[in-house]
Amino acid sequence: MRKVIQLFHVSLDGFVQGPKGEGDIEHFIVDNEVNDFVAPRIQKCDAALYGRKTWELMESYWPTAGDNPKASAQTKAHAKWYKSIDQFVLSHSMKSDPSKKVTVIGQDLVKEINDIKKANDEEILVFGSPSAGYALQQSGLVDGYWLFVNPILLGKGTPLFHDREAPKKLRLVQSHTFTSGVVSLSYERIK
Repeated sequence: MRKVIQLFHVSLDGFVQGPKGEGDIEHFIVDNEVNDFVAPRIQKCDAALYGRKTWELMESYWPTAGDNPKASAQTKAHAKWYKSIDQFVLSHSMKSDPSKKVTVIGQDLVKEINDIKKANDEEILVFGSPSAGYALQQSGLVDGYWLFVNPILLGKGTPLFHDREAPKKLRLVQSHTFTSGVVSLSYERIK
């Protein structure tokens, strides 16, 4: 059965976006060392899940990013992966587009995600998308977290975890420290 894994860059004080909604580019370190580390795991996945806003951002860049003659090998590989995977988008306003391998999930979140999880044993990575992440967390659909803790204190912004009422036990699966001070932490939910 597939596992839903949320991937976030997060500040040391637990925020995935700054106070004005700014994310990875403004505050978080996403350098070649981090990209080289994440690439093998991402390349193994055959599906990604996004919120609508994050998907629109990705869709505006990745389909053609690898076509640029000056694109790095990392960019070309990720663009190729992006075009080959099944993409799931949480949205009440979008429509599915089978020609792009985009399936919109909007009505019965729990049923639709559980159906997708039954398809195979690959991970479904949830990229960013705090609102989508909250919906998945509150529905008990997140199986793990892949966090990149950045050495910065934002003070306020969008927290990684919105619903702190129900305790959730996690088990550390892997950790890795980068020369930039970023720490990758991979956790599984204990059921």
